[in-house]
Amino acid sequence: MYDSFKAISLSHKTAPLAVRELIALNEDESKQLLIQLQEFFGASELLVISTCNRTEIYYSASQNLNREIARLLLAGKGITSTEEYLSYFRFFDTQVEAVQHLFEVCIGLHSQVVGDMQIPNQVKQAYQASADLGMAGPFLHRLMHTIFFTNKRVAQETSFRDGAASVSYAAVELIEELVGEGASPSVLVVGLGEIGADVCENLAARKLNRITLCNRTRSKAEALAAKHQFRVADFGNLAEEIRNADVVIASVMVEEPLITTDLLSSLNLLTFKYFIDLSVPRSIEAAIEQVPGVLLYNIDHIRSRADEALNRRLAAIPQVEAIIEQSISDFNDWSKEMIVSPTINKFKNALEQIRKEEIARHLKNLTSEESEKIDKITRSIMQKIIKMPVLQLKAACKRGEADTLIDVLTDLFDLEKQPNDVAHGSH
Repeated sequence: MYDSFKAISLSHKTAPLAVRELIALNEDESKQLLIQLQEFFGASELLVISTCNRTEIYYSASQNLNREIARLLLAGKGITSTEEYLSYFRFFDTQVEAVQHLFEVCIGLHSQVVGDMQIPNQVKQAYQASADLGMAGPFLHRLMHTIFFTNKRVAQETSFRDGAASVSYAAVELIEELVGEGASPSVLVVGLGEIGADVCENLAARKLNRITLCNRTRSKAEALAAKHQFRVADFGNLAEEIRNADVVIASVMVEEPLITTDLLSSLNLLTFKYFIDLSVPRSIEAAIEQVPGVLLYNIDHIRSRADEALNRRLAAIPQVEAIIEQSISDFNDWSKEMIVSPTINKFKNALEQIRKEEIARHLKNLTSEESEKIDKITRSIMQKIIKMPVLQLKAACKRGEADTLIDVLTDLFDLEKQPNDVAHGSH
């Protein structure tokens, strides 16, 4: 089992967006792939993570199947020229590399926005899918729970999760500060390019639900609205939508400002309105703040908030890496012990068999009270005999020297014949 865990990865670090979109898997495709990996390759401990930034497959198998799995993934996506796409993948051929990479991805060290909050949830969903299909064994269960625990430590002990490190996240965080947490403002998002779409993801993640999308190409707005159950407005009704919104976020590509002082003055605004301009060049006129009740935040203001948060996160990376290193070390100790657990079980079974045979020879001459006493005494003797070899085996594991001891014990007690499971009554 040890050193059979491997991984393949295609991410924003290795492949352009067009390639990532080609390879990305939806929920059903991910499940289908899990089943194929088990059926075709006999792989176990399976995990498939697919987000807009990465598609990764983790598995356990006695052989290195990395290239075959990459080809299967590509073929499933209808890509026949698999060889030219293989260069977009990173292959983790050893357990040490695969485990290290999974930790770093899950904690957010490899996210486009360092310390991204979304990735832990996406990984949890992927793990849940594996568990539901019975594809996660003791190794993956232990690994994932170690990672979730590490994630908690990172959040509690470092500033790696502090503040909003992306512009779109910072914009949404600012809304909550302006209107008060727990309030449910009506938000109008104008323009759904990369930043606008990202703003929508963050609004949905924050459970803000009175959201209206307004885009020149209506079909794009409808697709995003369907995904998050948002409302769609016609671009022609922009003025009316601005009148009804508490917060307006604009990220539109325009030569001249779209939202002007004249436009807002004509609306006779009666309530406070917040405008957040994420466009370059600006799509909201700087002078709109002269209109009573209007407050404007521009891209520089948002970016400086995001940069501040990002710098805090970057400064925390050495601390995060130290926590990961400690967690991996503990996990490795456990996974090495997994190798000796079958031998320990066989050893217990061998002794239990001797104990039971000996007791059986004498039982017919004993009262039930006496036989109970003997059972108790012999069991206690057995526990004491087992204790030292088990401790020695576990210590040898940590030193990476378990093989010799396993061989000696197997020969001494003829353990090959023994079943793997712990015999009932040996606890």
